Amino acid sequence: MPANQVGTATDDTAFFGHPRGLSTLFFTEMWERFSYYGMRALLILFMTAPVAAGGLGFEARDAGVIYATYTAFVYLLSLPGGWIADKFLGLRRSVFIGGVIIMFGHISLALPGIATFYLGLVLVVLGTGLLKPNISALVGQLYLPDDARRDAGFSIYYMGINLGAFIAPLVCGTLAQAEWFKAFLMNLGIDPKGSWHWGFGAAAVGMFLGLVQFVLTGKFLGNAGAPPAPNPDAEEARKAKRQLILGIGAVVGILGLVAILGATNAVEINADNISFVIGVAYVIVTVGYFGALFAQEWTPVERNRLIVIVVLFVCAAVFWSAFEQAGSSLNLFADRYTNNTLFGMAFPSSYFQSLNSLFVISLAPVFAWLWVWLSQRSLEPSSPVKFAIGLLGVGLGFVILVPPAFTIIGAPEGFRVSPMWLVMVYLIHTIAELCLSPVGLSTVTKLAPERVVGQMMGVWFLGASVGNFAGGQIASLFETFPLPWLFLSVFATAGLASLVLFLLVRPIRNLMGGIK
Repeated sequence: MPANQVGTATDDTAFFGHPRGLSTLFFTEMWERFSYYGMRALLILFMTAPVAAGGLGFEARDAGVIYATYTAFVYLLSLPGGWIADKFLGLRRSVFIGGVIIMFGHISLALPGIATFYLGLVLVVLGTGLLKPNISALVGQLYLPDDARRDAGFSIYYMGINLGAFIAPLVCGTLAQAEWFKAFLMNLGIDPKGSWHWGFGAAAVGMFLGLVQFVLTGKFLGNAGAPPAPNPDAEEARKAKRQLILGIGAVVGILGLVAILGATNAVEINADNISFVIGVAYVIVTVGYFGALFAQEWTPVERNRLIVIVVLFVCAAVFWSAFEQAGSSLNLFADRYTNNTLFGMAFPSSYFQSLNSLFVISLAPVFAWLWVWLSQRSLEPSSPVKFAIGLLGVGLGFVILVPPAFTIIGAPEGFRVSPMWLVMVYLIHTIAELCLSPVGLSTVTKLAPERVVGQMMGVWFLGASVGNFAGGQIASLFETFPLPWLFLSVFATAGLASLVLFLLVRPIRNLMGGIK
């Protein structure tokens, strides 16, 4: 293998029996996820908070579109981010540069002003697109292909993700929303309305800490993630550079055109127009992506498996459109309609964003054991069945919110429901996630023809991106659509997808060609 494909510490067992480099990536990703989920827990709340309370005063409709666009592009830009690392920067350099861009994005968000707000979102999107896919690839390069520790290493790495995601809302949410911290700022002579920006600033500090330890402990990565060797094919090298320049030019051109149209009032730049344009773009990108994919030469078995991947893509998009309501509509529900007290003590509404990660940390080992136990008894459900269960579970989570949503209608001002409703929702959603997310990731890698595994991982990121965009669109209806019917519509969509998938389990298994 090329030197940049495998680390030098493949026999190292210094980190709980794994290469010491895994600790470097564990803590880098932990702090990156801390910064991402800490900011995400505040984003829609900050946008919809009144200006008098330090927020932007946006309507949920506009905030939902911005949230949808932001979260969707975080995943979508993972596709060019991986390509740039493969062709130019290498994995390790891409992770570092991406982290620096993310840090400056959060610093920008920590500065008051609408211009710095939008600049911060753009920088976080660009940085995450460069860091996220490549740090995961770095984990794989710490091990030889036949190293039995590989799966366990990814499990440890996954715990780092959830540890950061669990801590982040507690820290950033406290700084942004806690009344005691606002009082502390007031005593220092600092305007407490700016507490939101302290929360965003904490996300920047988290990314900074991740970068520091990445640099200080980078030596433990060995040769993993080194820059790619110069391409001996001069024409191929020139082609890659032309593609990069054209891509950057296209982005700059589109942004410039939008700015000119908005400045000249030739086109009104509003939530509806933005949603329509991005929605059309997603349809074009998705159809074009799969059209180009199926136009290639495949064996009959490979083509059948690609059909299964397309089905899983659709199901994943539906799942994430519901699941990712956590940071949008469920976050608004927690803030506006939930009694956020525990044992008589008030807590910020953003704390609910930690529940999913807490449940993942608690339940992931249980599910890992459960699948093994069922497999030993020939009772383990197939991947399509697990997908269907996940879709049904994420839908049922929204059914739980229908009764409290009905009680809110016509209730006196200030009426709030028990926080246990949301606790139950996040528990069920976590169970659904554990049935679908890791299973889907593993199934796609097994179904993908070996020569296009990376391209098929792009399908998974694209599904997450489409789902996040759709989820934000749903959240934009929070103030204009009756909540019980909004939640029931999400259940109906996920439930229908689950039912169809249950009915298609047998033909899908036949198309999988022996893959379970």
